[in-house]
Amino acid sequence: MALRYENEVNEIVGYDENGVKLACVQFPAVNSDTVDVEHTEVDPSLQGQGVGGELMEQLAKRLRDEKKKAVLTCPYAQHWFDGHPENKDLVAE
Repeated sequence: MALRYENEVNEIVGYDENGVKLACVQFPAVNSDTVDVEHTEVDPSLQGQGVGGELMEQLAKRLRDEKKKAVLTCPYAQHWFDGHPENKDLVAE
C-alpha cells in the first residue's frame, strides 16, 4: 500500500487513499535549527513493510531542505540513522 505523506507542523504523516492516518514521525523544535525526533508510529497492519524507513527518508529530506539538525530520542529513529551513515550530518552532536 502506497501512503501519501504530508508535512505538518513538527510532524510528517502518512495517509492511505481514504485519508486515514496510518503512520507518523513527530519532531518538535528544540530551537530554531534543531528538532527532537521523539516518536515514530506505524499502524500494525503496515509494520515490517518499510513504512518506518519511508518516514525517515521523508524526515531526512525535510531536515536538509530546512537546514536543520535532529536530536534522536526515538529509538527507531536512532536505529535508522545508525544504519544510514549518509545522513549522519543531520544528527545534532
